[in-house]
Amino acid sequence: MDAFDIIVIGGGSAGSAAAGRLAEDGRRTVCLVEAGGTNDIVRVKTPGFMPFIPKASNYRYDTLPQKGLNGRIGYQPRGRGLGGSSAINAMVYIRGHAFDYDQWEALGATGWSYADVLPYFKRSEGNERGADYFHGSDGPLNVMDQRWPNVTSRRFVESAAALQLPRTADFNGANQEGFGFYQVTQKAGERWSAARAYVEPLRAHGNFTVRTKALVEKILVEDGRATGVVIRRGGSRETLRARGGVILSAGAFGSPQILMLSGIGPAAHLKEQGVAVVADRAGVGADLQDHIDYVSSWETRSTDPFGDSLGGTWRMVKAIFEHRTQRTGIMTTCFAEAGGFWKSHPDLPAPDIQYHFVPAMLEDHGRAKVKGHGFSCHACVLRPESRGSVRLASSDAGAAPAIDPGFLTDERDMATLRAGVRMMHRIAAAPPLSDYAGVDRHPVDLADDAALDALIRSRADTVYHPVGTCRMGSDDAAVVDPTLKARGIDGLWVADASIMPRLVSGNTNAPSIMIGERAADFVKAALA
Repeated sequence: MDAFDIIVIGGGSAGSAAAGRLAEDGRRTVCLVEAGGTNDIVRVKTPGFMPFIPKASNYRYDTLPQKGLNGRIGYQPRGRGLGGSSAINAMVYIRGHAFDYDQWEALGATGWSYADVLPYFKRSEGNERGADYFHGSDGPLNVMDQRWPNVTSRRFVESAAALQLPRTADFNGANQEGFGFYQVTQKAGERWSAARAYVEPLRAHGNFTVRTKALVEKILVEDGRATGVVIRRGGSRETLRARGGVILSAGAFGSPQILMLSGIGPAAHLKEQGVAVVADRAGVGADLQDHIDYVSSWETRSTDPFGDSLGGTWRMVKAIFEHRTQRTGIMTTCFAEAGGFWKSHPDLPAPDIQYHFVPAMLEDHGRAKVKGHGFSCHACVLRPESRGSVRLASSDAGAAPAIDPGFLTDERDMATLRAGVRMMHRIAAAPPLSDYAGVDRHPVDLADDAALDALIRSRADTVYHPVGTCRMGSDDAAVVDPTLKARGIDGLWVADASIMPRLVSGNTNAPSIMIGERAADFVKAALA
């Protein structure tokens, strides 16, 4: 039996940040427990190898059949191993809109307004552009401009400008709305995951223990207090004790699953699964929100975009050699190189559509191989009204949870996505992107609502931003309070995207890291 001051469950974006910040001053012993491996491999570290991330680094979950998607089963990739989803994502650095955080506070997440969270974003950030009111330059998470974006991505940005859509150089600055190139979480040509930022620099510290390939079976709760965890590692079961408490950072799917396996969740559901009830908490696993996303693809005669051809393959072979020897060139691509934020109605408080432009033809999350060259564009609904849930499919911790995002079950989301897809096609039809004379792989009469809706329901899916399943708030139904402490259980905090009361207007990696940073401060204060 091992004992520590703090045990952090999950080495993903938030867990890495929380563990690193708690361990860095050497005042307390910290154990980070991660189900996957170290992710210290070339296919993870090299940005351009993102389509070839190994199975060991990705849970590759499926959803339950989705009524709003014609009964289709959706795909939910989630990072496994140190860095979590920051080790497999597109490395896009987006925080969301100030409106999001002010809305959180209005909903009962006291102390989480934009003014409250901005210092934590800045503290985490090492932006190579330098520090200013909105940005930090000396934080552990390296953020940089792309140095070798594809010419096709440049044309996308110019086509948006041709439609008089605003252009922005900083989606995380004074004004999110507009089109441009995304900054990325990379450093010196390599992926810079949360683990590389917060965990690896501290691995040699005597007060910091990292246990990889350690599956958490449950959190131990004794007399209403979290006192440790039971893990399965190397074919044996171990108990780790926590003198100060436990931070749960297993993500929007993993955190509610572990809580329910520990007896904390909807009592009737736990009994159905044969799990003894420790605390009846109906909110655990409820309120799942995710960005529903539609991808259009166009085939081109031009070989400017990435593609599957003899010439394209030879170009990538040379690029791989360049990257292995110099860490430069097109293998630094994040694929989602350009994009933008757009309001479907001018009176909205913040953009409700985000675009990710990819200089390659993307089908079925990149799992379907497409011959030839072309480009794709994603349109996603930033603040969806549809809600879903996460439940146990088994009492075995190694089994996947039952994931039901409830995509497009609220017609308001369809109306928003329909508008976003139409604008996306307008951009593709504007010069200079239109100069490619791209052939739409999924043509539709854009003026026909019924036809467009049918196409969307047949092809839309996640853009990988699930949140909300351990909602933070001041009401009794909230799973955690505004200090991230689990309601009804002492010594237990939840820190990851699952605590978000509402989905942010953008990618969720940077906000998850911010949540981990804040969790460390809350735990330090509680244990002082």
